[in-house]
Amino acid sequence: MSVEASIASKYSKLQGELDERVRRLWAATEARELGHGGVSVVARATGLSRTTITAGLNELDRPKRRGLAPISRVRRQGGGRPTVEVTSPGVTEALEALVEPTTRGDPRTP
Repeated sequence: MSVEASIASKYSKLQGELDERVRRLWAATEARELGHGGVSVVARATGLSRTTITAGLNELDRPKRRGLAPISRVRRQGGGRPTVEVTSPGVTEALEALVEPTTRGDPRTP
């Protein structure tokens, strides 16, 4: 069995169990073990991008792993899309103004 096929086999068994952070670190560990050209081999075997594997290598090289998400989180706190209230101040009041204060239940019925 070739190295690439071996990695593909391992990845297919683990794929559903890994979150994005652990997947990135696992792929980086496999690439580092292979040495020169390892990132390309792992990328072909798993379908992960070379950028993702390189990011995992950088995370493995960090001495204190500061700035990474805590173990219970996949991403850093505060990441993601801001709420509508933050991007469009006053949207809540505008939506409440559309509904009459005496309307209860289905607003389309009188």
